[in-house]
Amino acid sequence: MYTKEIEITLLQLAKDLLRKLQQKESIQDLDGTLEGLRRVIIYNDWRYYVQSDPVLSDYEYDQLFAWLKELETANPDKISADSPTQRVAQGNGKNFPTVQHLVPMLSLENSYNAEDLNDWDRKNREQSKLEEIEYCIEPKFDGASISLIFENDILSRGATRGDGVSGEEITRNIYQISSVPKKADFSKYGIQSIEIRGEVLINKDTFKKQNEQRVAENLQPLANPRNAASGSLRMVDPREVAKRGLDAFLYHMSYHVMEPGKTEPKEITTHSNTLQLFADLGFRSPAKEMKVVKGIQAVIDYVLEFEKERDNLPYEIDGMVIKVNDYELQDRLGMTTHHPRWAMAYKFKARQATSKLRKVEFQVGRTGSVTPVAKIDPVPIGGVTVGSISLFNEDVVREKDLKIGDTVLVERAGDVIPYIVKSLADMRDGSEEDIKFPTHCPVCNDPLFKPEGESVWRCVNLNCEAQVVERMIHFVSKDAMDIRSLGESNVKKFYALGLMKDIPGIYKIDFAKLEQLEGFGKKSLTNLQSAIEQSKTQPLHRLIFGLGVRYVGETTAKTLANACNHLLDFKGWTEEQLLALEDIGPKVAGSISQFFQLHDNIQMLEELESLGLNLKSNKADHSSGGSLNGLNFLFTGTLNKLKRSDAEEMVEQQGGKILSGVSSKLNFLIVGDDAGSKLEKAKKINTIRILSEDEFLQLIASQTPVSES
Repeated sequence: MYTKEIEITLLQLAKDLLRKLQQKESIQDLDGTLEGLRRVIIYNDWRYYVQSDPVLSDYEYDQLFAWLKELETANPDKISADSPTQRVAQGNGKNFPTVQHLVPMLSLENSYNAEDLNDWDRKNREQSKLEEIEYCIEPKFDGASISLIFENDILSRGATRGDGVSGEEITRNIYQISSVPKKADFSKYGIQSIEIRGEVLINKDTFKKQNEQRVAENLQPLANPRNAASGSLRMVDPREVAKRGLDAFLYHMSYHVMEPGKTEPKEITTHSNTLQLFADLGFRSPAKEMKVVKGIQAVIDYVLEFEKERDNLPYEIDGMVIKVNDYELQDRLGMTTHHPRWAMAYKFKARQATSKLRKVEFQVGRTGSVTPVAKIDPVPIGGVTVGSISLFNEDVVREKDLKIGDTVLVERAGDVIPYIVKSLADMRDGSEEDIKFPTHCPVCNDPLFKPEGESVWRCVNLNCEAQVVERMIHFVSKDAMDIRSLGESNVKKFYALGLMKDIPGIYKIDFAKLEQLEGFGKKSLTNLQSAIEQSKTQPLHRLIFGLGVRYVGETTAKTLANACNHLLDFKGWTEEQLLALEDIGPKVAGSISQFFQLHDNIQMLEELESLGLNLKSNKADHSSGGSLNGLNFLFTGTLNKLKRSDAEEMVEQQGGKILSGVSSKLNFLIVGDDAGSKLEKAKKINTIRILSEDEFLQLIASQTPVSES
């Protein structure tokens, strides 16, 4: 980006500007002074954030920055779009708008060993008919993905990855990342517009210092650098984003348009050349870390070598990315709907650490399952401090031969879920104790029961306090009865205070007593009362899901709601009748049958109905005779005239069914604004009819039976 001669010129310019500032010389050339200040500050940003080798002291930099800001404030017509002062702006709105990527941000196919890489290379060679392929290898950064668009050299838009098709527009927050230039000389290479991809990170040392500061201020420390980077990008106030010290690596060109009459330069004919181009234009790219090799064995050798140096890097990585280097060959290899065929992510071994197993606690879930949870000496693994680990069930404890006091090997599977790999038996000194699994519930003290063929012990007392609380938490959750003002903490608090003891108790809360509690004002109580009343009108399938019957998810709940006229009809159903329903197998049928045979459950349902809840199905009359009977629907994109839930309700009332994804079973795809990958996938299946929102409404209004063809 900067030749030695240019750097010497900029250093001299910096000294001259500092001298003029300190001597308070009058400004003879305002435009020249502004341009000089901007050039020097941008240059020092590059030296500081990209090269980690600043040329100005913090004090000198701050002086020049303050001077530039003062001059621009006095002369607002002189502020340029690429000025360093424009990185910090006022706030974004409360919500970030959604924008569509010019090219979908696909996931990468993962590999975990040399065999996977060899197989991937074989497929590439067979498809390309080449004996050997040139690959580019670079670190797989463990941060938050971003997409940037530059038009006429100016950064015009920044967005999060989102769902891969569209993301949140966070341009103002991208401005706060000093290693991302707001202006880059793409036009030097004839490029008029370009979309580039990268990863936002927080340096390990920066992350450590921030957490030390947060602890000193009695704030909760950030979980890990990746989450901290992702969360920072979505902060409403860009000034707060600037405080996080974010960094960014740019590593992929997804789309570009050349200026009229210009041909593509050699700098963008290969991936490795493009990474070097990014570095030359002032971006932080993995140009230094990358390696170009021929043949897959050279790839394997390099990734294994690089893995040994992982902990010496100033930032977190979780593997390496291998890409076919030649862009023309990338185009020939193509991509699936999920991932490009020309790229593969090699994942490093999961993070591991050793710790001491101090005790095991037993937790009771809403279905009565008793789960052993290991409490270990807190240990950092991959940027997260781990202190509690689920042991799943008694069989796992026995198979791993775990004892209290053991030194254990702990791993985060996929760098996310912690689990105990094994105990290090050779390190035992004789003081270790066997883990004793309880014979009685640790909460209600009722005997535990282990169903035949299962590995989980259960408390079968439906009135067990732990189960009651967990069932209420599930009942009020968003996907069930959606009582938004009554979350987990309030459920536990109200239960402990005796304000509600079971699910029907939710609808019998004494609001006069609530008014006496600290933190419950008139407005919050009104909102809570309104939310509880509103939940009484929820459709039957939400109530069924909210009851927490084992194995009954949202889809099965809808199946059950459509199969009855009244929920209590299931009292008389046999398992054979339940098995006749779509997608209900023996295990699910047995659980449903058992639920409706218990007197306490029937009594609860009758009480809920007396309290005003809806136990009748408003779909059963339509499910077998509606105009959309037997047809499968799916919605994608943003609807302008209907809520998605209302539109799905219309389909189901006419006997149609909502699918979760595009497949050959789908009959209709209803497309709203900013439709993404589902639309593209549906276009490839000739039997799927694609309708706009208006066409869908016409279909519903016609009431004419529709055929599959």
